[in-house]
Amino acid sequence: MASQPKLLFLCVHNAGRSQMAASFARRIGAGRVTVLSGGSEPAEALNPAVVAAMAERGIDIRAEVPRRWADDDVRAADVVVTMGCGDACPFYPGRRYEDWELDDPAGQPVESVRRIRDDIESRVRNLVNEVLEAPT
Repeated sequence: MASQPKLLFLCVHNAGRSQMAASFARRIGAGRVTVLSGGSEPAEALNPAVVAAMAERGIDIRAEVPRRWADDDVRAADVVVTMGCGDACPFYPGRRYEDWELDDPAGQPVESVRRIRDDIESRVRNLVNEVLEAPT
């Protein structure tokens, strides 16, 4: 891996799961990881229940904008984490891929999104700690 690991989080709409994961990775990584996120079919705006659930953790993601992943993002990433985008997610040899099976927060109340958020936070914490401990 490069001196600063690059993490890419992908889901379909880039409006929920991947945004939460990227936000947690930025917080947990504290400037020691580069973080990107994207979607295969980006939504027009973030999921309001996701914004609310993240605010409960002191993370303001209101300014984030869903975006389509770019080939350059994938090629630059050391670790690509996919979340429910199936065959729509890109695959390039030489990258480490993880597929996280997580419920889609779309259309769910904040009570359900909290469970997804907490699962994502735990997974991101483990991933960030793992890549920061890996030899460069």
